Amino acid sequence: MSIQDFVKLLRTRWLIICITVAITVSGAIAVSLLTTPLYQASTRLFVSTTSSTTVAEIYQGNRYSQERVVSYTELLMGETLAKRTIDKLGLDMSAKTLQQNVKASAKPDTVLIDVTVLDESPVRARDLADALSDEFVAMVRELETPADGRTPDARVVVEQRASIPENPVTPKTSRNLIVGLALGILLGIGLAVLRDRLDNTVKDRESLEEIAGVGVVGSVPLDKERRKEAAISFDSANSAIAEAFRKLRTNLQFLAVDNPPRVIVVTSSMPNEGKSTTAINIALALAEAENNVVLVEGDLRRPRLNSYLDLVGSVGFSTVLAGRASVDEVLQKTRFPHLTVLTSGAVPPNPSELLASLAAKKVLDELRQGFDYVVIDSSPLLAVTDAAILATAADGVLLIARYGQTKREQLAHAVKNLQDVGATLLGAVITMTPTRGAASYSYSYYGDAQAPSRSPGTAEDRDA
Repeated sequence: MSIQDFVKLLRTRWLIICITVAITVSGAIAVSLLTTPLYQASTRLFVSTTSSTTVAEIYQGNRYSQERVVSYTELLMGETLAKRTIDKLGLDMSAKTLQQNVKASAKPDTVLIDVTVLDESPVRARDLADALSDEFVAMVRELETPADGRTPDARVVVEQRASIPENPVTPKTSRNLIVGLALGILLGIGLAVLRDRLDNTVKDRESLEEIAGVGVVGSVPLDKERRKEAAISFDSANSAIAEAFRKLRTNLQFLAVDNPPRVIVVTSSMPNEGKSTTAINIALALAEAENNVVLVEGDLRRPRLNSYLDLVGSVGFSTVLAGRASVDEVLQKTRFPHLTVLTSGAVPPNPSELLASLAAKKVLDELRQGFDYVVIDSSPLLAVTDAAILATAADGVLLIARYGQTKREQLAHAVKNLQDVGATLLGAVITMTPTRGAASYSYSYYGDAQAPSRSPGTAEDRDA
């Protein structure tokens, strides 16, 4: 993975990282709040030997004291001294509990011992540290005094007494937050990389072209406004989405210069990939160039064009196929110049048989003769066979893939379905691409000054 790929991954999966960081930092805060505060009081002990007169005796005395220091640190943390301290203060705690909160350490090559005591109460921490030190001085005197009562060779004095601590040493809130933040970032990046490795959806032009076996003729950005209004008003729109469909129109016209496709099926592998909205706006983009365009509802199971374009849906394609009306009688003009629509009509019980009939081919041939372009919005390929049937009677197919949702195996299966019937795949269109980040494409070169701030985009995720 290159640096560019890693940065792209972070920008794409930023939400996972942020959520993970929020969880770990919240956990660090919770640990800090739930941890009982402990205060630490400290004393310092000085170990010495009896007075010496010569240099040799002084040196031997220092060595003797340093050797004693190591043993004294163990005694300071022992059970005997803990019991004596508890008894002296009259506390209601066990010797084991006090032992766990006492720590003694000796500085190398010195005769100094530092003693620390932890407790929930700052006052009691000070009292414990002082009492522990006093009891240790007495205990050393008892242990080091010879049986004949002579002066002991070593003695311990309290060089520094304890004071009442002002702030607790536990929990370490700042440290916990820093650890939580660092852990969250590392874990979040790890989860983001894992999620990216497990993600088998289409998210770039290269993978889409590799699976489909054809070029990408259009990349349409996401626009939440298309959920409210599927059709773009091209006569007044210079937004990014309008430019995306104009570019798609240009690419379609250059697919075959000598014999450009005129009857085009628009389909997808699965529902909710922006197929119907894309079909509508391809037709509108072609109509903007003063082509006479007819938009055909080829999805006789879940028709949507009539509701998206405010047309009558009770008569249409199925009405003609049933022989109850002619094509001219059911064609409907729209509020958009040069765009006519053939809606679905009543939902038949046998859509696949109707679309595979000679009557359906005759209808498409009649529309070919009467219009410059015929754009057919069909059903998803993996749901039913209707789109594959229509594709055999068309000049070619545009296959829609939704960014971050269409799975690669679904797309491959859809391409195979088209290949099995000998359909011509003109190209692929990726819809709902992010308007920001490495996956976005800029179309704001031409357009009004407001275009960059409008969050332009495409197909709603409601169509079939």
